[in-house]
Amino acid sequence: MERLTFKTLQDIGYNGYLLQDAPEKIVQFGEGNFLRAFADHFIDEMNEKAGFNAKVVLVQPRGGHPEAADRFSEQDGLYTLILRGREDGKAVERTRVISAASRCLDPKRDWAKLLDCARNPELRFVISNTTEAGIAFDPACKAEDTPPSSFPGKLTLFLHERWKLGLKGIIILSCELIDHNGQELHRCVKEYVKLWGLEDAFAAWLESDNVFCSTLVDRIVTGGAKGEAAALWEKFGYEDQLIDTGEVFAAWVIEGPQWIKDELPFEKAGLPIQVVDDVTPYKQRKVRILNGAHTSMVLGAYLAGKNIVRDCMQDENIRSFLEKAMFEEIIPTLDLPKDELQGFAASVIDRFDNPYIDHQLLDIALNSASKWKARVMPSLVGYVQRKGKLPKCLSFSLAAFIAFYHKGERCGEAYPVRDDQWVIDFFDAHKGDDNASLAAAVVNDERLWDGELAKIDGLADAVAASLDRIDEVGMYDAMKECAK
Repeated sequence: MERLTFKTLQDIGYNGYLLQDAPEKIVQFGEGNFLRAFADHFIDEMNEKAGFNAKVVLVQPRGGHPEAADRFSEQDGLYTLILRGREDGKAVERTRVISAASRCLDPKRDWAKLLDCARNPELRFVISNTTEAGIAFDPACKAEDTPPSSFPGKLTLFLHERWKLGLKGIIILSCELIDHNGQELHRCVKEYVKLWGLEDAFAAWLESDNVFCSTLVDRIVTGGAKGEAAALWEKFGYEDQLIDTGEVFAAWVIEGPQWIKDELPFEKAGLPIQVVDDVTPYKQRKVRILNGAHTSMVLGAYLAGKNIVRDCMQDENIRSFLEKAMFEEIIPTLDLPKDELQGFAASVIDRFDNPYIDHQLLDIALNSASKWKARVMPSLVGYVQRKGKLPKCLSFSLAAFIAFYHKGERCGEAYPVRDDQWVIDFFDAHKGDDNASLAAAVVNDERLWDGELAKIDGLADAVAASLDRIDEVGMYDAMKECAK
C-alpha cells in the first residue's frame, strides 16, 4: 500500500480539500497530536473557507528525533484527522486530510533552517505547545548553544534573528496548559534578553512589534489510531503513519487585541475561536463546568458501580446528579452570560457521552484532593457566598471524595487510591473515625483546603449526614436522592 502523499491522493481520486503550495506564515513549536488535531485543523479550515493560504512549519520543541521529523517529509506534511463524538446528542465522525503543514524540523539537526524561517518576511505567527514544563527560564541555557536548550531561549534567538533584518514582529499564541501562558513566555524571553546582554533596541522592538497572547485551548485529543490503523489504511486506500484522532468539540480563546481577527480569519471560516480582553473567565468556565463536573461526579459514580464516564451519562440518576450540579450549582457562581454558560454546559454533556472515548473513572480519580480543591471548592464557596446556603450536590461530592479515599474498596475488591503521600497518610490516620469525626477532620484540615472550607457554617455536618446516608442506602441511591 502506498504511503500518504499528494501523488497518492491524486492516484486514488481523492476529492477533498488540499493545499499543496502556500507561504509559510506560521512556525509551530510542537509537532505532537494535540496541536495537529487543534490549531493545524483550524488553519486547514481557514485555508479552505477563508483563503488564509498559509503553511505551518512544525518544530520539535526539544529535538533529537530526526526520524520523527522525517516522517512528515515522507508524507508531504499530510496526515489524516478523525474527529469523533456527539453533537446535539447525535454521534458524528468526520475524516479530513490535513494539508496545512509544510515540513517538520528537528532543531538539534535543523537549527540553521529554523533561523531561516525567522528571516521569512511572510512569517506572521508562532504557535507553541511545549508542555507545562516547556515555558520556564533556565539560567544555564546559553545563547551560543545551537540550539539553546529551552524553548523560550530558542524563541528569543529566533526573534533576534528577525529583528536583525528589520522585519516585522509576529503574533505568538501560547497553548501550554499553565495560567497566563503567553505572559509567562514573554517574561522568560525578556529574562534571556537580560541574561545574554542583547541590545536595548531589540528589547524595545520585542515590546513594540510583537504580541504575546495567552490562550485557552479545549479539545480532547486521543492521538494515533491504536489498534485500528490497518483497518483505516484499508478504508482510506493509503498508509498513514501520522493519523490523529480527537473529539469533535473544540474551543480556542485568545487573549489579545481585536485586530488579530483581521489576520486570523476564523470568523469567516466559522470556527470556535474567540479573541477576548481577558481569558480568565473562560478558563474559570472550563475549570468549573467541565473539570469541576468531572471531579464532582466521578468518585461517587465509581463507588456506585460505574467504570467509564459514558456509563455515567447513560444512567438517568447519575446524569441527573451531574446536570443538577452544573446547571443549578456551578453556573450560578460564574459571571459570563447565562446562555453562553448553559450552551457550554450542554456541550459538556455531549462530550461526556462520547461513544468513541472510554474515559476511565479511576484515571480521572488520580490526585483528586488537589483536583477537588481547584475545580469544585471555588464553586461551593461561591455558591454559599451568593446564595447564603449550601449547594446540595457539590456538598455531597465532598462526602463522595471522603468515602472514596476512606473506603478503598468497592464490592469487596480493593481499588487504587493515588495521590500525594501526605494525603494518603492523612486518611490512614483517620481510618477508625466515625462519620462525624471524619467529616470534621477533612473539612477543617488546613493543608487540604487552606482553611477555606472550615469557614463554611454547617458544611461538616452536611458532609457527615451524606456519609451516613451513603452507609445506609449505598452510594448509588444516595446520589439518586441528592439529584431530586
